[in-house]
Amino acid sequence: MLPKRIFITGASGCIGHYITDMLIQQTQHDLFLFVRDPQKLQFDYNARPGITIIQGDMQEIERVGRLLKTIDCAILTATAWGGTQTYDINITKTIRLLNLLDPINCEQVLYFSTSSILNPQNQPLPEAEAYGTDYIKSKYLCHQQLPKLAIAPQITTLFPTLVFGGDSQKPYSAISAGIKEVTRWIDIIRFLKADASFHFLHAQDIAQVVLHLIEFPPEPGPGHEIVLGNPAITVNQAVEQVCAHLGKRIFFRLPLSIQIANLIIKLFRIQMADWDRFCLSYRHFTYQAPVSPASFDLPAHCATVSDLLRVSGIAERKSVPKR
Repeated sequence: MLPKRIFITGASGCIGHYITDMLIQQTQHDLFLFVRDPQKLQFDYNARPGITIIQGDMQEIERVGRLLKTIDCAILTATAWGGTQTYDINITKTIRLLNLLDPINCEQVLYFSTSSILNPQNQPLPEAEAYGTDYIKSKYLCHQQLPKLAIAPQITTLFPTLVFGGDSQKPYSAISAGIKEVTRWIDIIRFLKADASFHFLHAQDIAQVVLHLIEFPPEPGPGHEIVLGNPAITVNQAVEQVCAHLGKRIFFRLPLSIQIANLIIKLFRIQMADWDRFCLSYRHFTYQAPVSPASFDLPAHCATVSDLLRVSGIAERKSVPKR
């Protein structure tokens, strides 16, 4: 297979690091990394020929317009998480980038959105637009525009669920940065029970899926959308797996109802955004047919909560037997 010309945005982020590092190590594709600050790149981009660093901001994407016409595959992970530039970067400039690609030359676009904008049937969730943060709302609005583009048949939209990842060589995702806090509070959490569920996937497993899609792109056509995640897990199951990993026993569990949660919020005057309040009531962020490396018979890096704890440097402990 001939090397492809791959354009990547957001290579300095958590997911971008894992994807780019894997492409460098496991392929001979020509990579063009469009990054705002090359000093944030922690992988070795001099490991082999064919790696080009282009310093630039999404707000000046037109500067690489001629290059984009020659690209075979685009991987778009760059995003603004908040602030005044959120809508400009996540919608206007992202759409501009997609329009600069040549629908004849470009065989595939892998565009990263977020599963927060979908309902359990993998359809757009109106509340994401009504109550979402600027990040979530902008991703929702951008998703609405994708089918109108000339490049639309080549776009595969990826919807990551909860993303874990990060180590000494890669930046941490927001949720991985706080994983050790959970273990500190587990002596209290293990005695609570909550009605909620979710999916998760490690960034290395996301990179594995992306690599597979690059090597085996779907036929051009409408509706290429993939939720990235391991099978759904309940919050109670997650707590049980954490306890099993840490050797903690669960003697009883008290149900944490929405009414109690709202009472705590009121008593302690906790400030909550509209999206946070919606999530508290919605609770079950689950989706149909989530995709992980196992979907393609590929080995998984983190398929369980215990795997996440292990790669986060949290050692497994055996429970002390009862006497």
